[in-house]
Amino acid sequence: MTLTQALLRLPGENFASGLTQAGEGAPDPVLALAQHQHYRAALEAVGLALTVLPADPRHPDGCFVEDAALLTARGAILTRSGAPSRRGEVDAIEAALEPSFAKLARIEAPGTVDAGDVCDADGHFLIGLSARTNESGAAQLAGLLGDLGYRADILDIRGIRALLHLKSGIAFLGEGRLLTTTDFPHHPALSAYEIIEVPTAERYAANALRVNDHVLVAAGYPATRAAIESLGFETVVLEMSEFRKLDGGLSCLSLRWQ
Repeated sequence: MTLTQALLRLPGENFASGLTQAGEGAPDPVLALAQHQHYRAALEAVGLALTVLPADPRHPDGCFVEDAALLTARGAILTRSGAPSRRGEVDAIEAALEPSFAKLARIEAPGTVDAGDVCDADGHFLIGLSARTNESGAAQLAGLLGDLGYRADILDIRGIRALLHLKSGIAFLGEGRLLTTTDFPHHPALSAYEIIEVPTAERYAANALRVNDHVLVAAGYPATRAAIESLGFETVVLEMSEFRKLDGGLSCLSLRWQ
């Protein structure tokens, strides 16, 4: 599936007030904005037309738009964040997606889902149970995906403290390949895939992002970049230091669709 569209939101002046468990210090909002500009340019260079929402000072985490919705070729699902302070972010995302999706399903209370806990492996959706996605939310999401004709498996990552979201440690590269950390490569739901393990010292790089024929990868992780390039992909290397400080990765910063 060729992706053609992406939705993003600018990081705001109060970006450093966002939620974090990374323990890497406060991000620099000015540098974050510059890194976000490079990210936007990279998406345009690989063929995406962008819709960029302004920063919302009510939601310092709002640039991590991926968490607010799950987009598929057959429909979109609005989520309900496991972080109460982030639940208002979905309103602007819903308004921005309405012109492109005829129907927007929704996760309802008491369910919670952050879409950063969902990896789309070519129509097989891996849903992570985490601190942000609970059993009710995961079950609702699996049901909604089933209604759309997709298959879903639920992976419990709540015991893996290094993973805030499922996609903190996994990325689908296409052609039956998953890039993962060493935390869960032998889970039964992943048995059909070729696993490319990220070295422990480069675990942040597991949140790579394939967009059409390119793979975006965070700067500073040469072994992971080399492994991806050995598969025949052209990589786009982006500095992500300020977003890493708020537990964010490459996939977190955009919603992408056909």
